[in-house]
Amino acid sequence: MDILKLKKNHDSRIRGGHLWVFSNELIEVPQLEPGSVVEVYNYQNESFGYGFYNPNSLIAVRLLKTKNDIDVSFFIERINQALRYRNNLNLDLRLLRLVFGESDFLPGLIIDKYEEYFAVQTSSFGMDINKSLIVEALLKIFPETKGIIEKNNNSARENEGLALNQSVLFGQIPDVIQTVENSIKLSIAIDQGQKTGYFLDQKLNRLYLQNISRGLKVLDCFCNLGGFGLNCARGGAKKITCIDSSASALENAKKNFSINNFNNAEFVEEDVFKFLSDELNDGRLKDIIILDPPAFAKNKKSIHSAKSGYAKLNRLALKLLTNSGFLVSSSCSWHIDEDTFFKIIVKEAEKLNKQLRIVFTGKQSPDHPILVSMPETKYLKFFVFEVTG
Repeated sequence: MDILKLKKNHDSRIRGGHLWVFSNELIEVPQLEPGSVVEVYNYQNESFGYGFYNPNSLIAVRLLKTKNDIDVSFFIERINQALRYRNNLNLDLRLLRLVFGESDFLPGLIIDKYEEYFAVQTSSFGMDINKSLIVEALLKIFPETKGIIEKNNNSARENEGLALNQSVLFGQIPDVIQTVENSIKLSIAIDQGQKTGYFLDQKLNRLYLQNISRGLKVLDCFCNLGGFGLNCARGGAKKITCIDSSASALENAKKNFSINNFNNAEFVEEDVFKFLSDELNDGRLKDIIILDPPAFAKNKKSIHSAKSGYAKLNRLALKLLTNSGFLVSSSCSWHIDEDTFFKIIVKEAEKLNKQLRIVFTGKQSPDHPILVSMPETKYLKFFVFEVTG
């Protein structure tokens, strides 16, 4: 096995539990095969264990916190550890994120469970070339598995020199999977949906909307499959308008409202910014506006434009709310931290002479655990404000 050494005084972050070794922290960046297993030592010859190496990536090594062989037994053990954590929290195993990459000490690997089906994402070269072992491990742990699909359409793969790909790795994937979240029936097409099929990280935040929506007019922006709107319907909302630019997402949202016998929703295929502007011009105010956009900042270069985007989006929503209405605003951009996101909203409210009262602060669901030593694993911001003025 090849050994890589860190430069002098470049081990404090790794010693603290961070799992990434950057190429500029290594004394030498040898031209080994991407995905090779290497052992990492600091300048004083102290080992930090094995990791997956990629000489073509800024993240040169993703540490695995082990000195055991990287075989099917390794993946069985790690996935079982992830499963025990979720069992200990009494999470619903029908629909959840089973493995959340670095937070489950499987850097570059995401596994989402939809009933007896799994969606897998591999965003590092080492994980990608070991997909067959990951599939074998899943089948050992969950022998009732009916299908496994790889949803490798994340642009982060390109940073590793990996092609985008989506294919069935085992069994068959049905057109839709019937499941339940927050006592709401869901019909999810994991082969068509964004990411791995559904945004599981917002589960508890969606649930909170059931508490405040009774009798109110709701606008669910970037609605995707209708998750927030469905929870508002369960909570007794008077009327729900679901907005998305994707026709297929809206069709799936309609199906989810239908199978729950919720008949108080309308669906509009439109750019959210344009829709909000048009509603404002027409004076059609809302009691709850939910903003759950895709990541505006996918890298450091886009931070400035992302801040402008969040400011404009929240400004429009603040203008469109009734007095004592609720602004529900979320960001999944890791490059925009919680304090920055909060200040963007507050600044826009101040410009409009609006008063904000924090009703609820959320984060990603516990099946997306945050590894304290890796701030990169904390990405989801979620606020519910009461807005007056």
